[in-house]
Amino acid sequence: MSKINSICLVAMVVMTIVSVSNFWGFGIAGISVIVGITFYFINRVLEKNTSSHNGLNVKAIGTSLKDKSILFWIVLPSIINIVCFILATLLLPEFIEHIYHRTESMVSLDKLLLLVLQVAILALGEEIAWRGFFQKLISKWLPIIPTLILTSILFSLGHFTVGNIVIVSYDIFFIFINSILYGVAFYKTNNVWISAISHFIANLFIIIVIAFY
Repeated sequence: MSKINSICLVAMVVMTIVSVSNFWGFGIAGISVIVGITFYFINRVLEKNTSSHNGLNVKAIGTSLKDKSILFWIVLPSIINIVCFILATLLLPEFIEHIYHRTESMVSLDKLLLLVLQVAILALGEEIAWRGFFQKLISKWLPIIPTLILTSILFSLGHFTVGNIVIVSYDIFFIFINSILYGVAFYKTNNVWISAISHFIANLFIIIVIAFY
């Protein structure tokens, strides 16, 4: 187990460093997701996890969705996004354009089916990396609250882009809040699919709003 922990610790350090790389102008923060996904599956093989304990249990999705409290955590990020965009429309309209420029390279707004597929893949990938790997591993050493905070700080900083400090801070703040909520959904279910569903719905809402704008 010490060997496994050492390998995972190295991967987590790499994810941390890469996540803040945007501050130095490298723009490679997305690589942290690739690192997280890669070492999630490496860790899964090394620990010989069964499907019911590795965080990707498809069969448990239905059971989780029957729990109304879990549905609340799934939907809450989308509600937060609604609040975010209402406030932005009233107080910070430049935020919408900022979001568009931050996401335009990752999604195709002109093709609906491709758009949905892209958003789904991005959400699942980020959740495997940050919740299924990073959060789950770090929770072995820290209580859940600091685990959620630390994971969400790095997750939100990975979305940092250069721009007006007020707009960028506003963006990062709401990403941080939603990351906490994804983390709670994962913590309560130990299922990446649940946090990924929540993440997918919240992101799709943002893309739809941007498309209308």
